[in-house]
Amino acid sequence: MNMTHYMALLADNQPWNLILFMAIPVILAETVAITELFILFSRKLNGTLRQINRFASIVGGIYFTGVFIYLMKTAVIPLTATGGWLGAADVIAVGFYLSGIIPLGGMTLLDLGLICKAWDDERKLKLHAIFVAIFLVVAHIAMIFGMLDPTLLMSDAPMAGMEGMHH
Repeated sequence: MNMTHYMALLADNQPWNLILFMAIPVILAETVAITELFILFSRKLNGTLRQINRFASIVGGIYFTGVFIYLMKTAVIPLTATGGWLGAADVIAVGFYLSGIIPLGGMTLLDLGLICKAWDDERKLKLHAIFVAIFLVVAHIAMIFGMLDPTLLMSDAPMAGMEGMHH
């Protein structure tokens, strides 16, 4: 089966690429998401859960910034320059994966006090939760399209099983 560059990246250099590009960012993001739920329900804006949430948010954003820069330099720019993309699914998977920098970076900037300084805690909590939700959506879109055979969304590729069918 053909693989998107997203899936090939995770499959190569086992288990290291899977750990570096999937496990670490996802574990940090899921830690933020899970602790966020408890914080939202309890409205307890300080304490151990908030410290874990803040730590995972800041480390996750900084870590993913490094991943983003590395993959832009070693994959996105070279693939774009050489026409190496494998179709729409490939571009969608990698694009949505890398778009995780927006919500992860936003959470980091918020938790470091670099944005929305004048906002009250309730408004900051709401924005933080929105960033978590956006990250979960873009990460799952990346995973879904990343697992597709990239030829499925290519216009000149016949659909499997459809070659002999008539209208």
